[in-house]
Amino acid sequence: MSYTLWYWPGIPGRGEFIRLALEASGIAYRDGAAEGGRDAILEALEAAEGPPLAPPFLDTGDSVIAQTAAILDWLARAHDGLAPPGEAGRSRALQHQLTILDALDEVHEVHHPIAGSLYYEDQKDEAARRAHFLRTERLPRFLGHFEAVLARSDGEWLLGDSWCHADLSLFQLVDGLLYAFPLRMTALAVNVPKVMALHGRVRALPALQAYFESGRRQPYGDGIFRHYPELDAV
Repeated sequence: MSYTLWYWPGIPGRGEFIRLALEASGIAYRDGAAEGGRDAILEALEAAEGPPLAPPFLDTGDSVIAQTAAILDWLARAHDGLAPPGEAGRSRALQHQLTILDALDEVHEVHHPIAGSLYYEDQKDEAARRAHFLRTERLPRFLGHFEAVLARSDGEWLLGDSWCHADLSLFQLVDGLLYAFPLRMTALAVNVPKVMALHGRVRALPALQAYFESGRRQPYGDGIFRHYPELDAV
């Protein structure tokens, strides 16, 4: 079985959360946009049933699934190892995944607080104000929540002794925040040691090493995680 993942080329974005799950699980897939560019994405969108509003979406061969959390939940149902067995375990993994994506939306809205159609330079004053509240209120809230989840877990991962797709996504959230807000994350890290340890464990997963060292992992820059020094502070 081989899937085709569609997401905008050149940025990790929301597609990276799905790539990590596919790579860590050893699931065969094609990166459609890497092969065909943005025009290929638009053609795939037009041809898809539904159709999806926007990438990411996954062509399974039998159907097209859109939205990051929905794709990961579908993969967890189709493949062992991406979530604990049983409906309750899959639901808990999805719950954590949705919370992570809530945090991701707030990170994006820091540099686009007024409208996604405006350049950052057109909303810098509003971005600076939004960044203050993200740094001082929202990041401690989200990261502190996952620190508490890990403290109550029966193992080193969010849901016990084995990683699930939510652990991979929490890694990606933290990794992007370390790039975008290095000063603030350095200060916050001492309060969330379990979260930072999870980040290190995912980074060291043997199944991900070839991917991390390849050109398939897209660099941070113009996507959701952007580093504007004027938005970062302790």
